[in-house]
Amino acid sequence: MIFDSHAHYDDPVFNEDREELLASLNRSGVGIVVNVGASLEGTRRTLRLTEKYPFVYGAAGVHPDGVGELNEDTFAWLAEQCRQEKIVAVGEIGLDYYWNKENHEVQKKWFVRQLALARELSLPVIVHSRDAAADTMEILKREYNPKVPVVIHCYSYSPEMAREYIKMGYYLGIGGVVTFKNARKLKETVRETPLSQLLLETDCPYLAPVPFRGKRNDSRNLTYVAEAVAELKHTTAEEVIRVTEENARRFYRLERREADGGTSSNFGESAEYH
Repeated sequence: MIFDSHAHYDDPVFNEDREELLASLNRSGVGIVVNVGASLEGTRRTLRLTEKYPFVYGAAGVHPDGVGELNEDTFAWLAEQCRQEKIVAVGEIGLDYYWNKENHEVQKKWFVRQLALARELSLPVIVHSRDAAADTMEILKREYNPKVPVVIHCYSYSPEMAREYIKMGYYLGIGGVVTFKNARKLKETVRETPLSQLLLETDCPYLAPVPFRGKRNDSRNLTYVAEAVAELKHTTAEEVIRVTEENARRFYRLERREADGGTSSNFGESAEYH
């Protein structure tokens, strides 16, 4: 089954058909979705999704564009949410120098604080990095802890930098961009990177793959991503789906949670999302 390791089904663009869409995922071969918080409100919405849908897990964190809403009180609230049963990661967190919505030093401060939170709670980390390659690498090397798994979400940097992350044991999140004709660096990175270090992700509703580029994305489109990765790796889409599901389960430590009596990841009846 397809494991969508990074989605945003709490986004308002899904308000009209969220229930119907999520109910259709299993029929399209999607088994598990991790919905990723990008703000305090996004974390609240993510928590509600995890409560209502058995196959949805969550990540709690504040995106670098929104770290201005963090202070000691709101950070304490975020830390408490990270302790909820179905929150499986801290994220998405990191640095974004493209939009420059927040001061770079403020971004760095809260990136490091959220990394420390993940370390304290033994949770994996989902890293967002845009136009901030050097600073992201510097912080991740300085704060490196082999017991904290990290995925570089929507990887967009060079194959050379990818090699450094792979040496650290990190994962690369691969989504619809790998199907774009002009994604030369990403295609080269995927060719070089062991399949065991890749995760499939949509980042939906964003970054839909060809042939849906520019339209609203969802987890059903990961078949196109798997096919593109398979072509680059000289294997089958089925093998890509199988291995990346194993990778995501290992990264998010779902087997450990389920062995300890945690929530099942199987599809089931779900209540209406509010």
